[in-house]
Amino acid sequence: MQQVDPAAVGFDAERLRRLGRAIQGDVDRGLYDGAQVAVGRAGKLVLSEAIGYSDRAQGRALRTDDVLVAFSISKQLVVAAVLSFVERGLLSLALPVADVLPAFGARGKGSVTLFHLLTHTGGVMADLPALPLEELIDYERVTAFVCASAPEAPPGQRVIYSKMCAHAVMASMLVAVDPERRPFATIIDDLILKPLGMRDTTLGPPPGDRYVAPVVPRYRRPAGMFTAEAVAVSAQLMLHPGSQIPGAGYTTTAGDFYRFADLLRGGGARDGYRLLSPLSIDLATRNCTGDMPSSLMDYALGMRNWLPWPAYHGLGFFLRGDTLTPGPLPSLASPRTFGGWGSGTSCFWVDPARDVCFSLITVGSLEDSDHLPRTQRLGDIALAAVVA
Repeated sequence: MQQVDPAAVGFDAERLRRLGRAIQGDVDRGLYDGAQVAVGRAGKLVLSEAIGYSDRAQGRALRTDDVLVAFSISKQLVVAAVLSFVERGLLSLALPVADVLPAFGARGKGSVTLFHLLTHTGGVMADLPALPLEELIDYERVTAFVCASAPEAPPGQRVIYSKMCAHAVMASMLVAVDPERRPFATIIDDLILKPLGMRDTTLGPPPGDRYVAPVVPRYRRPAGMFTAEAVAVSAQLMLHPGSQIPGAGYTTTAGDFYRFADLLRGGGARDGYRLLSPLSIDLATRNCTGDMPSSLMDYALGMRNWLPWPAYHGLGFFLRGDTLTPGPLPSLASPRTFGGWGSGTSCFWVDPARDVCFSLITVGSLEDSDHLPRTQRLGDIALAAVVA
């Protein structure tokens, strides 16, 4: 992707250089090992850098084309495909999941809808299912487990962030209604990856023997959402041959995810290709969960002396909202800013009021209550460079 002069789209170039310096300072202090970052405005890329190490132990410098495990920003790829199917009339937001996957209706889940899955309000289990490791990498096995499970809350009453299960179910729904009966990975390839030129993004490990930066936890406080050991095991699962974990299992680069973010910034279109209508983007980026908090970071409230805050979930996207929060989106961002983040490693967002998009994937996984303030701080540095 060709970069333009930052001043041409209203950035102060010296202020923008603060972003790279901040990351380099973090790396020099050993807080994490490296980062790929991309920033653009009005469809023009103004910054694309790789800073630090892809493997600190081996002294290997990070490159912009190094493939990284990005964890839960994979979820927004699933979401975009689901919204595309809604536009085609193949799915609808009010559709009970059991109308597509009849087994899902067991144990009181018959009234859970696609809307509930997208907003994490369906009571679908938060944690990883109790399955053997070889089955956790198969979204169809995960879907079957969820179908047989009881909900954790009635639909619409709580925001329970589903780390893996809800997006496995949505992947199964996509396959079930697809007129071409394509495998899930092919649906995402055809709708998103190939049209956007996201050549470095793959469900599971990249083909051949292409290098993937190792996932190394750099925790500086007690484990919260995931232990360091769980993070390492999760990365191994995602890189296992044949792994298909729709909600967390894509390997990618910050440059590739910038392309996806820029499509969302463009109202669902980029470089002559349209995936979604502006109306769908507008609906998906409205607060669908009111003032309800999310269970996701409950563990950190006492540990970090944080107060609960509204979940601000749209249809599959995290929103900035009107309340100052510990992250992950910038404090300087407009309330309708939306995006996603992956445990310990990644974040992307679009600020529609400023026409800015941002993509970050790091090496050296942080405990999540450190990761969220990091993405917020780096995002604020980027937005503070917008001066016109």
